[in-house]
Amino acid sequence: MQANNSQLYTLGIDIGGTKIETALVDASGVILVSHYQLINPDKSPVLAIQNILDSVQICYRESGKIAFAAGIGVAGQIDKIHGMVKSSPNLPDWKNVALGAELHAGLGIPVSVNNDVRMITWGEWRHGSGIGANDLVCLFLGTGAGGGVVSGGNLLEGHDNTAGELGHMTIVAGGRQCHCPNQGCLEAYCGGWAIAERAQDAARANPEAGKTLIKLAGNLENITAITVSQAYAKGDFLAMSLVKDTARYLAAGMVSIVNAFNPQLIILGGSVIQGIPDLVLIAEKHLRTMALPTPLNDLRISSAALGNQAGVIGAAALARRLI
Repeated sequence: MQANNSQLYTLGIDIGGTKIETALVDASGVILVSHYQLINPDKSPVLAIQNILDSVQICYRESGKIAFAAGIGVAGQIDKIHGMVKSSPNLPDWKNVALGAELHAGLGIPVSVNNDVRMITWGEWRHGSGIGANDLVCLFLGTGAGGGVVSGGNLLEGHDNTAGELGHMTIVAGGRQCHCPNQGCLEAYCGGWAIAERAQDAARANPEAGKTLIKLAGNLENITAITVSQAYAKGDFLAMSLVKDTARYLAAGMVSIVNAFNPQLIILGGSVIQGIPDLVLIAEKHLRTMALPTPLNDLRISSAALGNQAGVIGAAALARRLI
C-alpha cells in the first residue's frame, strides 16, 4: 500500500441495462469525477468492457488522479469469488462473463464484482440514509425490484451470494407472472415494467378512465410507470388508484421484510420511488397496521439519500476493502 487507505481513490462502476456509469470516488464517498454513457445497443460484453476501460481513462484524465481498486455492480446473478457475471436479466448475452478478470487485466488494479443492489445497499449504509444503522434493509424499485440486507453490521450474502432478492418474494400466491419463473412476486406488481403492464391492462379494460394515461403516452402500448407518475401528479383518478394499489403491494412485501429481519431501518429508493414519492408514505401507513407489533417499535422508513449515484458510490466504497 502506497499511502494511507483514506487518501486513496477507488472506482465505482454501475452497469445497467441501458447505461454504464463510472466514477472516481474518495474515502468519504464524494465523487471527484464521473462519466456516463449508453451501453452499446447489442449489449455485447466485449464492447461493454472496452467502454468501461475507456471511461476509466476519461475519469483519470479529467481528475488527474488514479484509482487503487475498482468495484462493479451488475444486475443479476454474480459469482463474486471469481468476479463472474453468471447471468443478467438486463443483459441477455452475458452468460458466465469473466468481468472481474477482464477488468483486472485492463486496469491493473484489484477488482470486485457484485450484484448492483448489493452495491447500492453498501453505499446507502456507509454514506447515505443508513449511516449508523447496523440492521437495515434497502429495497429499490426501478425497472425491476431488488434489495439488500444488513444484519448485525454485516451485509448478508447467502450461500451463493444471492441473498437479498427481495423483489422475488411472493406477495400474491398465483398472482401476476414475473420475469422469473414465479408468479405473484413483489417485482411483478411494483417494478416499473409491472406498473406499466397493470396500467395498460386498466386502460384497456376502461378506455374512458384511462384517457389521461393514453393521451400522455401517445397510445395505450406506450404507457409506462413514468406515465402513471405524470398522471398521478395531475390528480388523475385511475393513476391515483394504481398508485394506491402499488403502495398496498409494496406494504405487503415490507411486512414480510419487517417480520423476517426485524430491521431498525428500511430504505426505499429507485426510479419508481423517485417518480412517485408518495408511495413511501402510503405504504408505511399500511405497514404499521399489518406487521407484528414488536419489530415495529423502533422501525424507521426512509427514502434513499444518494439517488442515482448510490450504485457507483457503493461499488467504490466496497472496493476499499481490496486496498
